[in-house]
Amino acid sequence: MFLRNTKYSKRSLKNINKVKSTLFKAVRSNSDAPSIQEVDVSFSSGRNLILSTGQYARMADGCAVASLGDTSVMVTVVSKPKPTVTGFLPLVVDYRQKSAAAGRIPTNFFRRELGPSEREILTSRLIDRSLRPLFPENFNNETQVICNMLAVDGVNSPDVLAINAASAALSLSDIPWNGPIGAVRVGFIENEVIINPTRREQQLSSLNLIVSAMKRNLVVMLEANANTILLQDLQKAIKIGVKETQHIISKIEELQKAFGKPKREFSGTDELSEEVMEALRSLTQMRVTEIFKNYSYDKLGRDNALSEIRNDVFEKIKSSFVDIDFNLMNEGYNKIVKEIFRNLIFEQGKRCDGREYHELRNISCKVNMYKPLHGSAVFQRGQTQVFCTVTLDSHDSALKLDPLSVLTSGVKEKNFFLHYEFPPFATKETGKIGPIGRREMGHGALAEKSLAPVVPSDFPFTIRLTSEVLESNGSSSMASVCGGSLALMDAGVPLSSPAAGVAMGLVTKYDSTKSNIEDYRILTDLLGIEDYMGDMDFKIAGNKKGVTALQADIKIPGLPLKIVMEALQSAADAKSQILGIMHQCIEKPRETKKDNWPVCKKLEVEAHKRARLLGIGGVNVKKLFAETGVSVSQIDDTTFQVFAPSQSAMDEADEIIQKLLSTERTPDLEFGGIYKATIVELRDIGVMVTLYTGMPPALLHNSQLDQRKIAHPSALGLEVGQELQVKYFGRDPVSGLMRLSRKVLQANLR
Repeated sequence: MFLRNTKYSKRSLKNINKVKSTLFKAVRSNSDAPSIQEVDVSFSSGRNLILSTGQYARMADGCAVASLGDTSVMVTVVSKPKPTVTGFLPLVVDYRQKSAAAGRIPTNFFRRELGPSEREILTSRLIDRSLRPLFPENFNNETQVICNMLAVDGVNSPDVLAINAASAALSLSDIPWNGPIGAVRVGFIENEVIINPTRREQQLSSLNLIVSAMKRNLVVMLEANANTILLQDLQKAIKIGVKETQHIISKIEELQKAFGKPKREFSGTDELSEEVMEALRSLTQMRVTEIFKNYSYDKLGRDNALSEIRNDVFEKIKSSFVDIDFNLMNEGYNKIVKEIFRNLIFEQGKRCDGREYHELRNISCKVNMYKPLHGSAVFQRGQTQVFCTVTLDSHDSALKLDPLSVLTSGVKEKNFFLHYEFPPFATKETGKIGPIGRREMGHGALAEKSLAPVVPSDFPFTIRLTSEVLESNGSSSMASVCGGSLALMDAGVPLSSPAAGVAMGLVTKYDSTKSNIEDYRILTDLLGIEDYMGDMDFKIAGNKKGVTALQADIKIPGLPLKIVMEALQSAADAKSQILGIMHQCIEKPRETKKDNWPVCKKLEVEAHKRARLLGIGGVNVKKLFAETGVSVSQIDDTTFQVFAPSQSAMDEADEIIQKLLSTERTPDLEFGGIYKATIVELRDIGVMVTLYTGMPPALLHNSQLDQRKIAHPSALGLEVGQELQVKYFGRDPVSGLMRLSRKVLQANLR
């Protein structure tokens, strides 16, 4: 306003414009203004993945956004400058699904995001397993990876995007990490491999495979569930998936080269001196070697023997080196024991329990353990023992998923679910019994995915399968698959085929450059100690036809495809052997009914009789459940499902239901027939009439009372108790109400 109302010379205006231009340039050159850098990754499917950085969270060590379609995920990484622990990497991955990203409001009481859901926890584990193997061995700084959904379109899944965004964020940061990696989802539709399928395509796909890989086609992580895919098709999908990840890796490297921070120097934790390590080695090597060569030891005996050697060696070392750190000494001892254990596998050609590389542990199984249970089984493999039970219930007991999980997965509810429990006594430990942890949730989800394809989708009951680990010495999740399959057959669930699972291990030797594997041994049916001291825990489950689920936890920085394919083939052979042993216990699903099995049937009820069955506010159904334990749920307008915990309860409920439906039997009314109706109530919209004694009143609407248009029945002088002639036109097919008319009879008279 001041400039507009004041007269300036041309020279003054020129100076003002010059100042304006200088100010605008200063703002544009301000370092606080965001500068967005992005790369575009093209896949063979024609879909493009966009990776960008520089716009958000610039105070974090690294931040990247991955977008596919209209789904975008932002990942930030932050690591403390100094190590906080020794012996392991304190990496925490938190993946959160935000309702706002889908245009929703949370449905809980507080209307905000609360604790992580099962899907969020499983996705966090998925990302963790993809990132953890590539951190340097001595990097023990506390590191946190946070994955936030910015937007989700319900078409493209955000979990794979989170892995790629985390890879880009770590590569761009100054955190030491030997990446990048790339991840893709692989589908299989009509013998064709699909890369990053949409949610709709995923529902049609017989395979849901996530592949994480690094340069040189080295596999870092695998996770899959399948509708019984053939082994050769699965191998083909893995190869194509690894090939597609290389495009992502090259683009992340471009982004890193142009905009990445230089990696920070880190010292790692303190290490023992050469003198102390030599003393530890000389006191340990021979005694530990003898223990691992003694095949008579079981898990507890071997652990106790190693613990005795540890205590004895530590006392002798402390007498010579007074000021030594106990934690460092313990870490050095573990390192020597691990080295001895691995070398013996190559030298002896046998494992610590005397088995050959491809040999299974002794397996025994039993079904129908306790009469009150619908189905039960105990599966024992070596010193791993699981007790599985099956409970059958009505469809009302199906597991309902939260709205955001429904949007991202396309599954609204599950009528089959598995709950896995790992109490501390299974490994002779003490601990708290309470809500399940992330590990238990992950193992249970894997076992559930392994069995879900063989469970019929149209089964009339909801199935809850529980697996409690009573003893554990490795591969308890795959034992849950075997025990769960036996328990389901014992419960009479008509499985398409039995399923079994096995865990594969790996021990490798690297060359002098520590970049290439020069020798390796694949171990079938993994022991707990082989998992702890080995390089891989590869779980594969399926039936005789093919694979239903797999999960690969790889502890070294990348695994060649050749080893992956060999492990899959060895697992297929072992799976066939296990299925043969299970077949001797129970051949097929039980056909003769147990006395305690629940009963389910469909009940057809005419529309006009629904009120009799349900009662006011459903009081009849509630009373039926309270008296007999039988529940009634409506499927559609005329069909109800009746669930009873036993046949005797169903028989009792049948009597009650028949009594409800047959009370005051309705006389047969002829369509188009003329009947005498008695007025029982006057209403604003018409009159309520009855055609016979005991009949529920039916409405004769104002529009059907007279040829003339009336606003109230009193205009015709009608009164309660008066009799009318009406014509019957059947019942409304939706509401079941009678259709009556007096007007049509007046037309006939005229």
